[in-house]
Amino acid sequence: MGKENPKAKDQATNRLNQVSAHISKPTKSNSLPADHSDVLNQITTLRQIARTPNPNQRGYIRQKQAGKLWVRERINKLLDADTFQEIGSVSGTVTWQKTGARREKPISFVPSNNVQGAGLLGGRKVLLTADDFSIRSGHADGASTGKTVYVEKLAIALRVPVVKLVDGSSGGGSVTTIKKEGWSYLPHVASFPFVVQQLNMGIPNLGAVVGPAIGLGAARVVSCHFSVMAADIGALFNAGPKVVEGATFEEDLGFQDLGGPMVHCTNGTIDNLAANEAECYEQLRTVLGYLPNSGSEAPPVISCTDPEDREDITLRSIIPRRQARMYNALSIILSVVDKDSWFEIGALWGRTAIGGLARLGGRPIGIISLNCEVNGGALDAAGSQKLTRLLKLCEVMNLPILQFLDVPGYAIGTVAERTATMRWGVELAKAYFSTTVPVFNVVTRRVFGVAGGVMLGCRDPVMQVAWPSGQWGSLPLDGGIEVGHRHELREAEKVGKKEERYQELEEEYQRLMNPVRTANAFGIEEIIDPKDTRKTCCAWASHVYEFLMRERLADRACGKLQPSFA
Repeated sequence: MGKENPKAKDQATNRLNQVSAHISKPTKSNSLPADHSDVLNQITTLRQIARTPNPNQRGYIRQKQAGKLWVRERINKLLDADTFQEIGSVSGTVTWQKTGARREKPISFVPSNNVQGAGLLGGRKVLLTADDFSIRSGHADGASTGKTVYVEKLAIALRVPVVKLVDGSSGGGSVTTIKKEGWSYLPHVASFPFVVQQLNMGIPNLGAVVGPAIGLGAARVVSCHFSVMAADIGALFNAGPKVVEGATFEEDLGFQDLGGPMVHCTNGTIDNLAANEAECYEQLRTVLGYLPNSGSEAPPVISCTDPEDREDITLRSIIPRRQARMYNALSIILSVVDKDSWFEIGALWGRTAIGGLARLGGRPIGIISLNCEVNGGALDAAGSQKLTRLLKLCEVMNLPILQFLDVPGYAIGTVAERTATMRWGVELAKAYFSTTVPVFNVVTRRVFGVAGGVMLGCRDPVMQVAWPSGQWGSLPLDGGIEVGHRHELREAEKVGKKEERYQELEEEYQRLMNPVRTANAFGIEEIIDPKDTRKTCCAWASHVYEFLMRERLADRACGKLQPSFA
């Protein structure tokens, strides 16, 4: 046998000692549990603090006195029961106390005032961000920005809708941050590039104003695809009353005066008004039910018990024979779409136009109509803005559009000119001709002027039918006869026969404007019995979803179609 190698023996001994150290019990002076229960206990403690309301906390008391739910209560009200999984559950500010070698415990914890995570909303997975106004009035803390940017990125990566409950600045800054940090920072908005990407990808962004939404918080909810405000507690503004007072000298402004629902639900800043928080959450659930998880998918089709060939005889007489008389355009929409499927968007603003979501045979669609009960249905600036927004929503969400057309043209007069009606009318025209989602027209009565031409001819070939009540041309007869026969009527006036000659001309034009004459010349493809409108529209929607939708999704997948909402 050869001699034993002392160096090899020393190496073997050292290795054995190392292994023994790993499996031997730690000394009492440095004992840490092998299962890391100490760390798990710290996490459990911090989570428990964050999820337990403190009735003695000043912010919590103020929240309840204002009639608002606490942030955790809101999450429980909105999401399906027991489905919320928090992201960043222990983010916040902790004060630690040393308890021994390599040991410490939290003795106080102020959670991040923006709670974020994932859960189910009506059985659909969503990402949620909710402000906790009870902590620093929702102003930014050290974790808000990082958490917000992460969740916005996560929505893009997972193709999951985002819901935002705004109550405070939702990540905005405060002057106290300068004092805390010791220096004044440049105000970057790190999350917005990802929000814009989500909007254009058709990843649903739904927002609710459930408190004062200030600065960045206001911007975040306004930038959503759909927004709603609670009438009893909601308000929205660029800056609060005190800041406004110092800048503009407007004194004694309350939240409601500065930016309450009667301000922003009537000017288009916020889409819809809800009576309270509970109704806000119900509207969010409803809207999500019409939308896909992203524009790479078709909208969700549901089963329908409403017969697709259902007839409605009352539609034959809903349009008055006298063209100047009004009627309720909503009654046509409610008759044609699936029962209980109509959801109006923007009911309190841009009221010359009606827009919203509905279903035909269980298939989600967008609905556009004009409202003859407001300004005769002439499209004004606000109405054009509302329809532009809805067109873009339908485009990124792959929602086919059904239009009920009774449009006398763009609004005219001094108010129309001062509110830039033509500017916004042209923006609407751009939206019609830059979007590609299928459109089906039902001409119920008038189609006149540039507005009528844009809405009617936005697709080639046009898909449309008309009712027997249809009337169309470059100008309505009222005013049109005066312009076209000015000299003739002036001469008739000299001999006292202007009214007689005008009546003769009007009767002749009304005879020539018989819609059947247009059909004789193939100026309108088909005139249908109004009672059959639902059957006709359902057949169109069925074809879109069965054949055209697949091609559209393929075009989006390969980049041939790149819709834009933002």
